[in-house]
Amino acid sequence: MPIRQLSETMINQIAAGEVIERPASVVKELVENALDAGASRVEIVTAGGGLNLIRVTDDGSGIAEPELALAIARHCTSKLSDNIHDIRSLGFRGEALPSIGSVARLSIRSRTASGDSAAEIGIDGGRVSPVKPAAANRGTTVEVRDLFFATPARLKFMKGERAESSATSDVVKRIAIAFPAVRFTLAGPDRSTLELPATDDTPEGRLARVAQVMGKDFPDNAIAIDAVRDGVHLAGHVSIPSYTRANALQQYAYVNGRPVRDKLIAGAIRGAFADVLPRDRHAVTVLFLSLDPSTVDVNVHPAKADVRFRDPGLVRGLIVGAIREALAGAGIRAATTGAAGMMAAFRPGVAPYSHPGPANGHRGYEAAYHASGSSGFDPTRSPQRPLDMGYGEARSRANGFAENEQVAFDTGPLASADIRAGMAEPAEALLGMVLGAARAQVHENYIVAQTRDSLVIVDQHAAHERLVYEALKNALHSRAVPSQMLLLPEIVDLPEEDAERLAMHSDTLAKFGLGLERFGPGAVAVRETPSMLGETNVQQLVRDLADEIADNDTVETLKERLDRIAATMACHGSVRSGRLLKAEEMNALLRQMEATPGSGTCNHGRPTYIELKLADIERLFGRR
Repeated sequence: MPIRQLSETMINQIAAGEVIERPASVVKELVENALDAGASRVEIVTAGGGLNLIRVTDDGSGIAEPELALAIARHCTSKLSDNIHDIRSLGFRGEALPSIGSVARLSIRSRTASGDSAAEIGIDGGRVSPVKPAAANRGTTVEVRDLFFATPARLKFMKGERAESSATSDVVKRIAIAFPAVRFTLAGPDRSTLELPATDDTPEGRLARVAQVMGKDFPDNAIAIDAVRDGVHLAGHVSIPSYTRANALQQYAYVNGRPVRDKLIAGAIRGAFADVLPRDRHAVTVLFLSLDPSTVDVNVHPAKADVRFRDPGLVRGLIVGAIREALAGAGIRAATTGAAGMMAAFRPGVAPYSHPGPANGHRGYEAAYHASGSSGFDPTRSPQRPLDMGYGEARSRANGFAENEQVAFDTGPLASADIRAGMAEPAEALLGMVLGAARAQVHENYIVAQTRDSLVIVDQHAAHERLVYEALKNALHSRAVPSQMLLLPEIVDLPEEDAERLAMHSDTLAKFGLGLERFGPGAVAVRETPSMLGETNVQQLVRDLADEIADNDTVETLKERLDRIAATMACHGSVRSGRLLKAEEMNALLRQMEATPGSGTCNHGRPTYIELKLADIERLFGRR
């Protein structure tokens, strides 16, 4: 078959396959054009899920009549200078409008501030109509009808009207968060009206816009993030560990104001919350990255949702470190939704409150929870060491963990309860603490505490499990992890590039007890493994590490394995359900919780306590 040049319409339809995936893609491109034009008000109307009609109206700078023909020509844009590495606008490729016009019926009506009248141009499945006069206010109105009528095969891949409308709403919300000073309205016969009034471009205004999009509960359950490292600035908010969602749809990330869906950022968020969330729950986040445009590539894909960083390790480290530092500095906080669930449980006909813990980990958690039997307390245990990790002294030393384990016991909240409880301390002072003063223990598992304006219920096992886990982790990572020498080195065959990456990280791996070195061009020799791991599949461990380094340039896999062992030991070594505690012990547990980062949830992500405000209790009894 001879080589021939494709027609302009065919080229635009091919481009549309990447740029215009569904109606939400059209809305995204048109709204970004409006924002680049300096709009302070953007109105979107859709019908039929966006397949029948999409209309975007703005009050931006508008398009001059002589430039309307260029606006629908391929690779024509006003947003890009001669430097492709200095992109400061949302759009820049000049592909969206011609791509839309090649698969739909498109009309653009626009008027500039200095124009006496408006002008309009249309394009119908690639056929351009001449420019003609029109009546309009300052700004631009872009109307798209019968999307994909020129490429009917694409219509077969569209979802239902409700699903397409939902995708459009998500796109508008995602963009609106980054532009709080702009008023957004999304309406139409296929949806309920979404209206996001303008706030202002200050931290308070941005948080108010986030509340408009994500709900009024988020600000009350969020922690502010503000960190800078090597010219990269990270700001925004993340949810406290006890405020989670079943999916990651409410994780919003922005790079220089551009909404992105980047796997590096998503992975960093998962890593930062790894210790405090169940595996099937996700944090709620709004993060803004600001950096030199020359250090990030936004021209990876025509849809502009993917980005590439020049230094991905720097970005990931900044996100993980900033979130963990913020969580540690926020102290102990319970989600405000917990009290609402608790109040609902008291009402007749309402299902009892339950925290959405890990669906597949519930059985294992409960088994560990009641592992010590019906009473859960062995009176023969030493009062200075009330925990039993289930590890004998010889086994602990063989695993190289005896010293670290002892540190955890010595710093445990019950080890010196008689000293720290401070029974001589006035009760009124305890009432001013975050978790208040212990008043009772019910069902041998729940500590009831009182503050000046609330009632606090603490799960003693879950709380102490988190405290022991944090103590074990601190002891574990305060020095090099003990390792055991292999009788015969394990040779792991790998692609040459993976072997090189592992060799570059060998010093870091050695700190975690894994000693390896290059063994020829495509292999590594493992001579030492962490003692805590015992007998482990060295081949699989090394390959997992190589894959992670290739993806994220980190060696977190090994650290996570060691942390999981510490979590298991903490679970079996914590105060059991059914153990009677003295008042001194209960107060010591509360004080240690207040001083320990992340103690609002246990190792499994379940809440360790629930706070019910006095005002809520009075409402239950009809006193308010």
